[in-house]
Amino acid sequence: MQLIHPVQVQIRLNALRDQDVFIHLEMTSGAYAAHNDSSKHPSATFITNARIRYAHGSIEGAGPYRVGLKTENGWVYSEGLTHWDENDTERLILAGHDAQGKLVVALQLSRQPF
Repeated sequence: MQLIHPVQVQIRLNALRDQDVFIHLEMTSGAYAAHNDSSKHPSATFITNARIRYAHGSIEGAGPYRVGLKTENGWVYSEGLTHWDENDTERLILAGHDAQGKLVVALQLSRQPF
């Protein structure tokens, strides 16, 4: 994965709008964070292969980045994104890594299920 290039990500977001796409979205502070440090609150969110359609998608910020997807009935929003897979031309794969390189957030969009 490479550091996010927001112009290229915006092009990919535009290419996927107004069509059914599958989304994978996850966020975690580490499933076992509290086992290693009792001051940390473990938290996680996970959704995969949900079908959405968005009319507008944008990437914002100066890094880490945030992506918002405007759907018919609301928004999908992800913040803390730092990297993307520029070589995957069929899917948009975005991830956010902390200072230690650990995955903390992922947002993925595809015309096919994950």
